[in-house]
Amino acid sequence: MANLEREYTIPLRRFWVNVPKYKRSARAINAIKTFIAKHMKVTERDVNNVKLDVYLNNEIWYRGTDNPPSKVKVKAVKEGEIVKVTLSEVPAYVKFLQARHAKLHKKAEKKEEKAEPKTEEKTEEQKTDEKEKETAVAEANTKVAEAKVKADKHTTKPDKNKAHPVRMALQK
Repeated sequence: MANLEREYTIPLRRFWVNVPKYKRSARAINAIKTFIAKHMKVTERDVNNVKLDVYLNNEIWYRGTDNPPSKVKVKAVKEGEIVKVTLSEVPAYVKFLQARHAKLHKKAEKKEEKAEPKTEEKTEEQKTDEKEKETAVAEANTKVAEAKVKADKHTTKPDKNKAHPVRMALQK
């Protein structure tokens, strides 16, 4: 089955005009999904099979929850049972965000590629040297811990039965 691709201008105002202000953008998102499910002939008009693009969602919520756009132009592509909805005419600020996002991901990919070649094989001598260092460090740590325990044994602990000197002065 070939991918079905269509463009729609969805009138949103009639869906959110009689809804409380704090629910308007959420109602606009629901209206887009139901409109697309109806017009793209999604089986049983299942709204869960309609996937909105992040930038379309941001466009609806851009002016807050009280003031969504009155209409939006979208492009819907049906792939099997799932319909993916994106903005048809992408605003300039959205293009900027997309470019910045792509640029950041390219940098992350380059860093991962650079990290891989650093793994060098070590010779047997280097491995034995590292093992000796680890054992020496472990022995030194145990000696320090034993010395600390020995020093703690010989320190005097305050007697709980004796009254605190500041409290004694305040009681007088």
